[in-house]
Amino acid sequence: MLTKKSITYLVLATTAIFIAVQGYRVWLLNSVKFISFDSRLKEISGIEFDKRQRLWAINDGGDEPRLYQLDDTGDIVRSIKITNAKNSDWEDMTQDYFGHFFIGDFGNNDNDREWLTIYKIENPIDIKGDTTTAEIIKFTYPKFKAVNGEKPRKNVHYDVEAFIYFKRNLYLFTKNRTSPFDGKTRIYKIGDHAANFDAEYINEFSTCTIIKELCWVTSAALSPDRTKLVLLDSERLWLFENWKDDDFFSGDAYQIDLGIVTQKEAVTFAADNNTIIFTDEVFNGIGGNGYSIQLDKAKKIPVRKQMKKSIKVKPRPKPIAPPPILDAPAVPLSSPKPVPKSPPAKLAPTIEPKPVQTAETEPA
Repeated sequence: MLTKKSITYLVLATTAIFIAVQGYRVWLLNSVKFISFDSRLKEISGIEFDKRQRLWAINDGGDEPRLYQLDDTGDIVRSIKITNAKNSDWEDMTQDYFGHFFIGDFGNNDNDREWLTIYKIENPIDIKGDTTTAEIIKFTYPKFKAVNGEKPRKNVHYDVEAFIYFKRNLYLFTKNRTSPFDGKTRIYKIGDHAANFDAEYINEFSTCTIIKELCWVTSAALSPDRTKLVLLDSERLWLFENWKDDDFFSGDAYQIDLGIVTQKEAVTFAADNNTIIFTDEVFNGIGGNGYSIQLDKAKKIPVRKQMKKSIKVKPRPKPIAPPPILDAPAVPLSSPKPVPKSPPAKLAPTIEPKPVQTAETEPA
């Protein structure tokens, strides 16, 4: 029977363990912090390196339609305004093989935006001034129906905060707002050029189902060599490898713990295919930083590992026994006739070579 004293010890021990775990998780995140951002970037929602490995960032909805170039200290050194765009709810950035940037204005918290927008701009390296215009990509979901301006039902996947470019297409990862929450993020596919698209469903993957705010996918990044995909949530990275075709959820999946929960909203790869940069927004005075981890040093917890198909080796066929020899009258074998020996071949007489006169040798 538990006494009052033992209950007190149990509560104290539990509290100490909780504090220790939280202390470790705070240390885990802060140990990979490498930069704090300019105060004008309180809500970084997307980051991307250009071809010269300069970091660019965008703010969430409410800011001007601008992207910002940062230096190594996190200060803004340049900004570019997209003159034919507006920042309704900018949520992520990605780029194609040529360095064109794509900016996703597809946040849809209330599931009331039927047509969502992606802005495609030229490589920032090639933009000479402080303004540019964008190619406009529009998309909707096949099952989306707004009747008389009313919002669709809540049990849907119409909110997006993450996308990547892959083989001339854009792949969107939904921020799940189902009720009850089922913890799944869906992949949708659209084209990479100016047009109106119906998003094509590819597959889905379950992150977690405990607390939706901890499971929401808020950004995505594809490694430069196109072999690794990461999805970001408030406390984890989800790493995918060895997928088939464009179904990124068909291969191996791992989980990487990022430490204490903060409002993590943006992720990208550096050029080495191994370094991952992620950021968090400022929330209640916490955040506004950039963090860096190395995949080859991170602790990766397998979530799903595809079993390699074993190669079946066909057994060697058994040797066929020779047919039985039937009884037959013995036939004496005749002795082979001796082969007469050929006389030894006569060798041709050896001819001694005469000395060759050269310019340095006189005749005897």
